[in-house]
Amino acid sequence: MASAELESSPAGQGPASGSEAGGGPSIASPVPPADSPYWAFYAAVAAEQVAAWLPAAPQRVLDLSGGEGFLQQLLLAGHEVVSVRRRVDDAPQALAGPGRLVPVVADTRSLDWLGAASVDLVLAESRSLSRCLAAELTIEHLHRVMRPGGRLLLVVDSLGLGLARLADQGRWAELADVPAADVVLVPDEDGTITRCFWPEELHLLLADAGFRVDWVRARSVLTPATIERALAERGPGAMRTLVRTELTLAAEREGESAGLHLVVSARKPG
Repeated sequence: MASAELESSPAGQGPASGSEAGGGPSIASPVPPADSPYWAFYAAVAAEQVAAWLPAAPQRVLDLSGGEGFLQQLLLAGHEVVSVRRRVDDAPQALAGPGRLVPVVADTRSLDWLGAASVDLVLAESRSLSRCLAAELTIEHLHRVMRPGGRLLLVVDSLGLGLARLADQGRWAELADVPAADVVLVPDEDGTITRCFWPEELHLLLADAGFRVDWVRARSVLTPATIERALAERGPGAMRTLVRTELTLAAEREGESAGLHLVVSARKPG
């Protein structure tokens, strides 16, 4: 299988600039800094997308997202949540809600510890599948543990983000190889490798594992620069309008590889 796989930068030194890696000019990072107001907008959009996806009746949810971003939302909706952590120190804090929390310390990439047909829903936010380089095996595990009729929602790095990050690192040769690659792997600043997807690849990956894909959408069609400028000019009061606009645009432009991340909803027939 061909891939655009790259050597990661030395730890602590971050991505190479264009002048260091390819002799060209340096390009601004495609990912906004942690203190950008874009991330408040991103979190609000994600919460709305998850809320619209969740069923009204309480069910058993396997949460592979890490952190506590959606735990409170799931518990308040009354679901039983199997929340997976990779370290004991990552155990969630006390959370309120009518649902039930079942914290588990395990490997999110291999679900051998979980019985077949044991969960109704799988939520894999926070780009967790992009950190599974053998994503095909992880998807097969997800299909096995899901009950017939079960559903999953997962978020991955988009091909557009991968291309922008390759350019940001001045890796022009790897950029040229992408059209012929079956798999696109890109190094992070911390030395880890992430996998980027285009919508057709994601659709085929899930279909091959036995899932029926409902839709593939951009998490955010509106660019970070657009959001930052709108909030700077109109203030926090513009947030609700921006979120509503984003949700409409994402549905209208379904299947496009826009934005930083892709969101996919799929179900197991039965």
